Amino acid sequence: MAESPTLDTKIYVLNDSRSLSARDLFEYFSRHGSMRVSDLHVKVGTPPTYRVDGQLLKMKGPPMTREQVQTIVDLLLADREKDDLAGMRSVDSAMTVGASQFRLNIFFDSDGPALAIRALESAPPSIEQVGFPNDVWQDILRKQQGLVLVAGVTGSGKSTTISSLISRIAETRPCRVITLEDPIEYRLESKTAIISQRELGRDVPSYESGVRDALREDPDVIFVGEMRDRDAAAWTLSAAETGHLVFSTLHTRDCRGSITRLIDMFPSDRADEIASQVSLALSHIICQKLIPRKDGDGRVVAMEIMNNNYATSNLIRMRKIEQLYSTMQTHTKNVPEERMCTMERSLANLVRWGYITPREAEKWCNDWSSFASEMEHVYADAEDNEAEIHY
Repeated sequence: MAESPTLDTKIYVLNDSRSLSARDLFEYFSRHGSMRVSDLHVKVGTPPTYRVDGQLLKMKGPPMTREQVQTIVDLLLADREKDDLAGMRSVDSAMTVGASQFRLNIFFDSDGPALAIRALESAPPSIEQVGFPNDVWQDILRKQQGLVLVAGVTGSGKSTTISSLISRIAETRPCRVITLEDPIEYRLESKTAIISQRELGRDVPSYESGVRDALREDPDVIFVGEMRDRDAAAWTLSAAETGHLVFSTLHTRDCRGSITRLIDMFPSDRADEIASQVSLALSHIICQKLIPRKDGDGRVVAMEIMNNNYATSNLIRMRKIEQLYSTMQTHTKNVPEERMCTMERSLANLVRWGYITPREAEKWCNDWSSFASEMEHVYADAEDNEAEIHY
């Protein structure tokens, strides 16, 4: 009787001299680091494809067959998950290979089974390594209540930023932390704090029920992985209003869009009520993007930051969302009452400091005219500095 395949069974023939096992495919992450290699895509008719520094790179080998992909699926899923895949045609899972953790989504497309595999770090980077453009993180760490929103597209490092903040809180503050995640990406150590991490589908059925439960578990800090719907948003806002420091994420491209998205989750006849609630509950919005570095060595974060001070709170309450951008442009001093930054200014500064190219920054800006204006200031400052040096 033939032995059942294992993670070490050679499945994919890369070339005449080399074949790869499922373990070999996973080990590519550990060789290059998950901060650079974030995802692996496996599907019928395409070579294994990694996302490196935000770009998809295919292996130089033949397309994978349906049998090869199916073998990998069978290796990675438990019997119960295979039944779920057969019935639902899609299943989420997680696994550990060596010291590395991975999140899996396995589904069917028109060619057959397919996998999207995301590498998860075991511990978040230190807060100093995240890449904040100013000292706003120090203000957030001192907060006892309010909602801190981290926004951005999928894969922009939102969970990494929040986990770094919570990890530092856990080191320095004796508090109770409850996290609700899908899935758990970083294993956080309690240290001075007490941390309970709950995973959707395994420990709690939904974000809504998780937040509702958390309010009865004596928390000081709550992390809601994502405000996906109206109920989750309502409970998250209520938690922030009732004396808790709450972190959450949204899939939006800028701070103004985050406010609009929150308000639009609710019926239009409640817009004024929700706007008022957001203006009171909100502490900060951080919207981030990961930009390829000029030297080709990974990516660097660009951050748009809105501090909900008196000026921004009043604009949100009055639903004058379009005026928030000009407020962020003018309240940029590195003092607790301000510390705001537009995405365009963040990108221009990254160009100024030599981390990214002007062309790359232009591709990622939200408003071209504002970015052009910021770049003029960058070059003007550079000329002034040069004149001072010559003098």
